[in-house]
Amino acid sequence: MPAAARPELGGLRSALAECADECLPGGATPPPGVQVERLRQWLGPVVARAYDHAAARQADLQRLEGVAADAPSRSRFVSDLTLDPPSSTSDLAGPPLVDEDWLVLSTVHSAKGGEWEVVHVLHASDGMFPSDMATGDPEGIEEERRLLYVAVTRARSVLEINVPLRYHHKRRPLADSHSYAQVSRFLSPDVRALMDEVHAEGRPRFDDGLVPGAEVPVVDGGLAGVDRMLADLWG
Repeated sequence: MPAAARPELGGLRSALAECADECLPGGATPPPGVQVERLRQWLGPVVARAYDHAAARQADLQRLEGVAADAPSRSRFVSDLTLDPPSSTSDLAGPPLVDEDWLVLSTVHSAKGGEWEVVHVLHASDGMFPSDMATGDPEGIEEERRLLYVAVTRARSVLEINVPLRYHHKRRPLADSHSYAQVSRFLSPDVRALMDEVHAEGRPRFDDGLVPGAEVPVVDGGLAGVDRMLADLWG
């Protein structure tokens, strides 16, 4: 190595040694958050020297450290980054522009450590949360529960959780065969009692009993009442 690089290389060697397996007393391995923090401390001065606008990059490293703190192991942390890496970094916010008001689409894994004013969680039905690929054992279900927890804690002000009412099986263009969606098991009645639950058209849902304070719809007798009810259903 060039002589000028040797002091920095020594610092990197020390940082990596403190992240190595079995480096703690008793042969323990530092948790992922501690490892990333130690490497960030070494990398911080290097980034500040190498880049003109280093503050945003330093903030990215701090965010990465926060994500690592939630990881159960180093291998899991690296696997998550490999499977679902961040697509870009950003600088500090500048003057607002009209065309900057966009919708951010993100997987739950990519949303770790992030925060938005309004968050929409899509497709909170059983089979998606939890995924039907993870329901074979209790550990898999608990991991899915933690994943949903990450999703619902990204909102600053407004959280909207969407559940499909039905799945249509369109084998023929005009077919209307469908099956009803099952609400995620994680959205138990106790959880849903804390939420403002509304139907897609703005009406309360009645699939699990009456929403507190909702009135029972009354249909007039006779054919005229039936006609009005059908007109409401088909809009």
